[in-house]
Amino acid sequence: MTQTQDPARSRTFSWSDPVAGAAHVGRRSGLELLRAMIAGELAAPPIMHLIDMSRMEAEEGRVAVELVPQEFHYNPLGTVHGGVISTLLDTAAACSVHTTLPAGVGYTSLDLNVKFLRPVTVASGTLRCEGTVLQRGRRTALAEARLTDAQGRLIAHATSTCLLFPLDQPA
Repeated sequence: MTQTQDPARSRTFSWSDPVAGAAHVGRRSGLELLRAMIAGELAAPPIMHLIDMSRMEAEEGRVAVELVPQEFHYNPLGTVHGGVISTLLDTAAACSVHTTLPAGVGYTSLDLNVKFLRPVTVASGTLRCEGTVLQRGRRTALAEARLTDAQGRLIAHATSTCLLFPLDQPA
């Protein structure tokens, strides 16, 4: 069975070379790096364009990202796919950890534990996801993220553990 494509339901996007932005990791603090992205001095990572994140805020130990749900985020059930929701939660939680890191220290997510509480559709309005560092040690950090809809209702919650490690410094 062949279906015809509705031209109104078409999407094209572009992104900058992610290697160019990655070259700044380790040379600036995490907060400086995220603020440079927010200010447009450095390109946002491609994932932000892929899922159409619309806004980011960053301060020490806290990051917020926003997304307006669109049909292209939907799963076969007619709601926003859990992977999109998880991506928002992971971004906010991990980036909140990033804001606490000095130059020369990197991180990676070790886990992401997500609780989905409400379905999301285009009628949910702008989603806001706030990540906060709960605890940071020398080797790991624990963060949480809360996703709310336009009415302020909690949609999903996550906790994440990040591994912290020294980055190789360029000569």
